[in-house]
Amino acid sequence: MSDESIAARIERLVEEEHELRNREESDAAGALEADAERLRAVEVELDVCWDLLRQRRALRDAGVDPGEAAARDPNTVERYWQ
Repeated sequence: MSDESIAARIERLVEEEHELRNREESDAAGALEADAERLRAVEVELDVCWDLLRQRRALRDAGVDPGEAAARDPNTVERYWQ
């Protein structure tokens, strides 16, 4: 996976996140629950994508093949301290 494809995935996820947040105001109760679940999944996937992109950049900066970077488990990424 290239930096460009990861960045494109991030852009698509951000667009979806914005759509879901905009719909929150007008959603019915059942749809709101489904949207909230999808929003959480999008947020987690965004975190994983950003982590992978940062790994690739760090490896490249260190002179290592960025292709050696691998997406980390969502549980790992979500436990990072900010």
